[in-house]
Amino acid sequence: MKIARRQQNGVTILDLSGKITIGVCDVALRRAVQDEIGNGSLNLLLNCASVTTIDSSGIGELVSSYTTTQHRGGKLKLLSPPPKVQDILTITQLISIFEIHEDEKEAVASF
Repeated sequence: MKIARRQQNGVTILDLSGKITIGVCDVALRRAVQDEIGNGSLNLLLNCASVTTIDSSGIGELVSSYTTTQHRGGKLKLLSPPPKVQDILTITQLISIFEIHEDEKEAVASF
């Protein structure tokens, strides 16, 4: 998995691409979120448009990232999860937990 970081109007956008699966990938996501929070970025938008696969560890890492951000007084939202990821979020009933946006401009404005 690759993660690119960028800023837009006070929101840190993490562009995720590839697989969010057990092992190196879920650890990379955890580290990226923790680094951003450690640097004072509390408004995080995870751009999932290029995520190809997610497994239970990846879902767990999304939940952990969400919880960590919430406990620090921040917000974590998802942008453009592909149908496979949306299906998993629906099956696990996490779709009601995560705020999901399809438009980046709208997502950034929502913070």
